[in-house]
Amino acid sequence: MTSQDYSDWQGPPPPGLVTFGADSPCTYDTCPIQWSIYRYRPDLGANIFFAAAFAVVGLVHVYLGVRWKSWGFMAGMLLGCASSIIGYVGRILLWDNPFSFNAFMIQIVCLTIAPVFFTASIYVTLSKTIIFFAPELSRFKPQLFYWIFIPADIVCLVLQAAGGALSVQTEGGDTGVDISMAGLILQVIVILIFVAVFADYMIRYWRTGRMSAFGWRLKAFFAGLAAAIILILTRCAYRVAELKDGYSGDLIRHEIPFIILEGVMIVLASMALMWGHPGLAIKNRAGRPVSKYTDCNSVESRQEIPMQNV
Repeated sequence: MTSQDYSDWQGPPPPGLVTFGADSPCTYDTCPIQWSIYRYRPDLGANIFFAAAFAVVGLVHVYLGVRWKSWGFMAGMLLGCASSIIGYVGRILLWDNPFSFNAFMIQIVCLTIAPVFFTASIYVTLSKTIIFFAPELSRFKPQLFYWIFIPADIVCLVLQAAGGALSVQTEGGDTGVDISMAGLILQVIVILIFVAVFADYMIRYWRTGRMSAFGWRLKAFFAGLAAAIILILTRCAYRVAELKDGYSGDLIRHEIPFIILEGVMIVLASMALMWGHPGLAIKNRAGRPVSKYTDCNSVESRQEIPMQNV
């Protein structure tokens, strides 16, 4: 450890100086920003905005979850929002000290895994939707959504969390990046398979002619879910590209793409899931499943399926 001031140093760090890690003596005041892992100081205003935005979104989902008694959906959304808030707090700490090892570890792990919780809520909701409307039109038993997509989501979560934690270690850093990349790529693959399966179901449902009777609530519900899936998929594709060359790549050194393709995409996805909330389409104010929709058009479901845990 040393208290030497390198703030005016030109060129690469001197031999033997550790610029990243738990034992690094560098701070914003003592080392050039170019020596930090991101090569930039995170924008304070943007990160405060995202932390506040996820807090507001989380509170809205608490209200919607209590109103519609959608405890499972609410749990997934709150875990995703909480993880995002903690991640952006980590980036706020990086603004104070771009060389902070703990702040980097907090944000890299929490922001990487947060969307996994949102996709889990989507998978459960759409599985229940198939059961509610017309399970006989699905090529697979709707329960398989639980046994395939939720475990796959958990694997993505474990890989991304473990990879993020390992990536900040002096030894095993490259391995950690590869593990995190594997988790992100798997998440993209799982989402694409899910989109294909559910799109096939919706096409089959549309061919029955029942979709023409959808009112605004059902249209908003499916539009919100579709938007959330596209936004999360876009974000995951960006994170794969960002980590392609590890922490020495070019894309990871630019904050604007991160703000837009990570922050904005996931905030919008979490907001879209306010419309893609199961209570909007398949529950009444008491939180019980409905059999008829009484807005401008009405749709009568085949049967009333318990939805208490959605």
